[in-house]
Amino acid sequence: MADNLPTRKLHLTAFMRPVSLHTGAWRYPGSYPDANFNFKHLTSFIQKLEAAKFDAFFMADHLAVLNMPIEALKRSHTVTSFEPFTLLSALSAVTEKIGLAATASTTYDQPYHVARRFASLDHLSNGRAEWNIVTTGNPESSHNFGLDEHMAHGDRYKRAREFYDVVTGLWDSFADDAFTRDVETGQYFDPEKMHVLNHVGDELKVKGPLNIARPVQGWPVIVQAGQSEPGRQLAAETAEVVFCSPRDIGAAKVLYADIKERVVKAGREKEQLKILPAAMIIVGDSKEDAQRKRLELDALVHYESGIASLSIMLGVDASVLDPDGPLPDDLPETNSSKTARESVERLAKEEGLTVRQLAQRSGGYSGLAFLGSASDIAEEMQIWLEEEASDGFTCVFPFLPQGLEEVTDRLIPELQRRGLFRDDYTGSTLREHFGLDRPENQFFPTN
Repeated sequence: MADNLPTRKLHLTAFMRPVSLHTGAWRYPGSYPDANFNFKHLTSFIQKLEAAKFDAFFMADHLAVLNMPIEALKRSHTVTSFEPFTLLSALSAVTEKIGLAATASTTYDQPYHVARRFASLDHLSNGRAEWNIVTTGNPESSHNFGLDEHMAHGDRYKRAREFYDVVTGLWDSFADDAFTRDVETGQYFDPEKMHVLNHVGDELKVKGPLNIARPVQGWPVIVQAGQSEPGRQLAAETAEVVFCSPRDIGAAKVLYADIKERVVKAGREKEQLKILPAAMIIVGDSKEDAQRKRLELDALVHYESGIASLSIMLGVDASVLDPDGPLPDDLPETNSSKTARESVERLAKEEGLTVRQLAQRSGGYSGLAFLGSASDIAEEMQIWLEEEASDGFTCVFPFLPQGLEEVTDRLIPELQRRGLFRDDYTGSTLREHFGLDRPENQFFPTN
């Protein structure tokens, strides 16, 4: 394959909060139990990822402790993690090129706060910020923001669409050349190049302008996570990167084609949106060796953690279900993530799993996984790229530091040998890494 190098290359981001989605990761032999909350370790991780030329370091976020029983919660390594903006601001000082992606909720935050934080991060990092738009699926979050009930799913997405318009409008408060800083005349900026937003909508009311210069990238890169119908449409209209979780290449190709078609219908170029499914990567000397590592990892998951994880994904208390029976078809509707629930229900039917088996899978990692030698995994990733199932992947590491190092030291060189991944960064901003255009200022166009 090295003789026929592909014209397209993979984009790879690293899912790093929690540092592993697998419940047993912190217990794996040789792993760092405190990896989520140890700045020294996190600095080492991001520098290794940057040396491997990853596009971005991706920080998910939770606005509440996971809603699971204390017997399960006490076994979870997700209880303590740094607040994303604080951590990424610190990490921006010890890196130069890798993108810095943070989650910010459109349900439990205000657009002025979000616009200001991301603009600040983009300036601090010289153009490497990325905003992961989420509507927040955990109903427990509402209790930390003075609300008794979680906002309904459809209402969350309606607010998110307007929220995006306000944030991007605030980022465009000043023309790129507004700040003249003329020492002789004493004029710091040109008032003719400042726009007051004065937004009044169905959900939000924001005057503006933002009290910070336009971001280095114009707008930080926009990533959207979600596969529901409103999630796909929001992505098509607003996102430049999609974080998703298809179960296999067949489902991924359907999702890829659907979102790309929506992008075109929205009047955008489909190349200006990258679809990066989440995939746990376990590199071994062979497929059998990688499978052995996974079985060892899965064996570290307690049943209490598994059934609690399943409860979160379903949005109902799974501990009251018959552990050795099938998943009931008549579970009540909830306001939790529809994508996660549909994935579990489909898995139960397709593989005939009992509630207990589902809990074991959910408590570990139930999503897409690539297991095998570096050559095996590179081959599979190339198929996904060539068959338009993805534009790359959001890499989930099984345990750290070993799982991350096996990817950077073994898989990345193999991808580079095949011409599937960059040998070096060709730009300095995250937009340049992704091949994304710098957006025109909607109020001060240059043409």
